[in-house]
Amino acid sequence: MSALFTPLTLRSLEIPNRVWMSPMCMYSAASTGPEAGVPTDFHLAHLAGRAAGGAGLVMAEATGVRPDGRISPWDLGLWNDRQQEAFARITAAIASHGSVPAIQLAHAGRKASTDRPWLADRSVPEEEGGWTPVAPSAEAFAGLPVPHELTEDEIRQLVRDFAAAAERALAAGFRVVEIHGAHGYLINSFLSPAANRRTDAYGGSWENRLRFPLQVVDAVRAVWPDDLPVLFRTSATDWLTENPEDPREGWTGDDTVRLAQELAAHGVDLLDVSTGGLVRDAAISAHPGYQVPFAEQARRTAGIPTAAVGLILDAAQAEEIVATGRADAVMIGREMLRDPHWAHHAAEALEAAPRWPAQYGYALARRPAKV
Repeated sequence: MSALFTPLTLRSLEIPNRVWMSPMCMYSAASTGPEAGVPTDFHLAHLAGRAAGGAGLVMAEATGVRPDGRISPWDLGLWNDRQQEAFARITAAIASHGSVPAIQLAHAGRKASTDRPWLADRSVPEEEGGWTPVAPSAEAFAGLPVPHELTEDEIRQLVRDFAAAAERALAAGFRVVEIHGAHGYLINSFLSPAANRRTDAYGGSWENRLRFPLQVVDAVRAVWPDDLPVLFRTSATDWLTENPEDPREGWTGDDTVRLAQELAAHGVDLLDVSTGGLVRDAAISAHPGYQVPFAEQARRTAGIPTAAVGLILDAAQAEEIVATGRADAVMIGREMLRDPHWAHHAAEALEAAPRWPAQYGYALARRPAKV
């Protein structure tokens, strides 16, 4: 029996397999006006298509909890009724294929208001619909504007914004909510000493740097049903301390273990483990499965379920990760863009039972023999 295609239960929610679609920004919403941040027919087809493709959990892209929390003006948001109503169509479509609808709630922090990546690597100015980014400290991500340093009152409002977006996510039919604490975005920049230079209650010591992330977790957990899971995506390392020639202090795998223990105590059910993104010039040696050891470390040391992500390319590799206990699930990103039916094809490769929709399975059962 394939470990990859056994169910996973988090709280009362059973997820039918361990192949999950990773949240990936599509930069395809309207940027201004009443449709700003509203999911479109493209998003419906994109997300429902991966559910039809067999993913056990389908996670919508990083979704801004407020307008200035989007990575780009073309990202999705969840701060008004129109967005909530449009998401409800998508969650129903995902669920109709037997997959679990999930959403990643995010604030991009100092990396907000950027252009679509295939067009330009630049900040979008206000005259083109952009805005001034915010951050724990007035330190820019390389090549982007200096952000506004958040006041304590503004930080408290952001906590409320995450909770309000989680309430809307639940009303829209999502069964899993993930808090985006990775890739140099707002929560991650509070955690890392390489970006957080504050001297008040939200900076300096370990406990202070965790204060805002844990306040967000507590606020989301308070409005999310007790029987449904909350996930947290983290960058397990900034890839700074791994380079002995780089004098900057950063976030490490050991820090992530400590964070995982705190998150579990605050009601987080699974740690979605990525890396990097805090600084532009980190030295990263990317190779297939290069981030999996961080998911394994957190799982084995902190005792929290984890998902592994990053250059997981084929069924055998994914099966090994789950079967050997290195992670509880795999998040598949770009491979699912290349092959919407990655999960079905992986099940066939592992001699498991793919969950083809009846409309597809009818045709596949009559495939001609290869010659």
